[in-house]
Amino acid sequence: MANPADKPDPNLTTPDEGEVREEELEDIEEEDDYEGEDDNDEATASKPQTREDAAASRANAQNLFRRMGVAPVPVRVHDVIVKGNEKTKDHVIEAEVEGVRQATTLQELLEAANVANFNLRALDIFDSVKITLDAGPPELPDTTNVVVKVVESQSPLAAELVTSTKSQARSSTLEGSLKYKNIFGHGDIWDSSLAYGCDNSGEVGLGLYLPRLRGRPSPFTSRLYLSTQDWLKFSSYRERALGVSLGVLLSKNHELGYTLAWRNLIDPTQMASRTIRRQIGHSLVSDLKYTFKVDERNSSLRPTRGYSFVSTSQIGGLVPDSRTLRFLRQEIDLKYAVPLGFYRSALNFGVSGGITFPWGSGYKSRASSVSERFFLGGNISPVCSLGGPSALWGFKTRGLGPNEPRREVEDDKSGDTYERDFVGGDVAVTAFADLSFDFPLRWFRERGIHGHVFACAGNMAELSGNKYRNFTAPKFLETFRSTVGAGIVLPTSLFRMELNYCHIVKKQEHDRAKSGFFLTFSTPSS
Repeated sequence: MANPADKPDPNLTTPDEGEVREEELEDIEEEDDYEGEDDNDEATASKPQTREDAAASRANAQNLFRRMGVAPVPVRVHDVIVKGNEKTKDHVIEAEVEGVRQATTLQELLEAANVANFNLRALDIFDSVKITLDAGPPELPDTTNVVVKVVESQSPLAAELVTSTKSQARSSTLEGSLKYKNIFGHGDIWDSSLAYGCDNSGEVGLGLYLPRLRGRPSPFTSRLYLSTQDWLKFSSYRERALGVSLGVLLSKNHELGYTLAWRNLIDPTQMASRTIRRQIGHSLVSDLKYTFKVDERNSSLRPTRGYSFVSTSQIGGLVPDSRTLRFLRQEIDLKYAVPLGFYRSALNFGVSGGITFPWGSGYKSRASSVSERFFLGGNISPVCSLGGPSALWGFKTRGLGPNEPRREVEDDKSGDTYERDFVGGDVAVTAFADLSFDFPLRWFRERGIHGHVFACAGNMAELSGNKYRNFTAPKFLETFRSTVGAGIVLPTSLFRMELNYCHIVKKQEHDRAKSGFFLTFSTPSS
């Protein structure tokens, strides 16, 4: 389950730019003869009753607007008043609007109120949110009360049906979820989901999301899942896992996660290669993962400026059990978009790398787990994917890298069975460059349809099991795979669709790649 967005609304106006909206000031009452009317008569306290009062209030607002355009207007928040929350706890709402208490000028207060409004809507438990500024007590000049009025969701149940394409998946996945919001009034969202892929993969899960953990501004997620992944066609094994995952978003850029799962690899065909056969059976996964992520691109589907950087560090084997997988894994991903100034053209380029290695007694001679290795290729654009090496235009899923012959070859004229198993690599590197541009025709520009030309390259190698002795940098660079091509891109609000012609410049023996036309669907990584 995805966390609510933690970025402020990009459309918010900032006082520094002199774009404070006058209608926002109409809710601020600065009348010198304010007498503190009865709080129970809200209409009387907040609306002028005569034409003269209305004109005076309007004049005060216009005068205040002019003052704000010239210099900061000092103000102090006296109180934050929450209304309309029947189930939601006050502290949940007050925590999201805490920033307004730090404001010292009216300009800062309006900006903080806009951010607080966005944060409350992002909780996804309110139908509407309205924040107004009322005059403070008459005996305390230059003060204001912040009034937060919310309307809780009338229906706590919400259903969702989405499709996605992940970098490690061989096909698209259809996922349906049912969410129950705010059961205990802490902004909690409970969900149950069912996902199914065209490759016979599937997952059933139960999840919980909390916007804050023990009062700290750190969203917390937990998930119990039962999943199956079918890699029989590519690597002669099927993977099943039952586990629980926990995640904490420490800040905007830092995330910490823990997974405890019981994993089982099976080979129902009895055709697996030697490397795969050695790993068939049960294992325990207990790993801690830290992710640092910065994404300053202006779009995840068609970036034309900005950069992104993701670093993921992972350590497995945190429980004292002989069947625990002990491994270290590091991934980095850097992307940059540069506008060129004509036809909304932009050059996107990026590089990704990753390495994994076992640790513990005898780690040099022990092979790494095939589930933790890197695999390249697949039906996804590297422009969208974030996190590590995976995508490579023109190559099929798990279509390159170290491979071994299977025990026997099934006579299948349909071409659905391969003679070799791709076993993955312990180190992988990919790089790409993508030049996007608008078409001259207005009809295409209005619909976001644009063209692009691209080039990409990548490679991987084995290091564990004493194979690091055969690894050399010149040989690794010499066996790089590469692709060039061009195509048409149709970005939508949900995914990026590409019709590309890919030309394989370089591939190695047994690689599954060919030149031709490809239709791809890519969703941005979270």
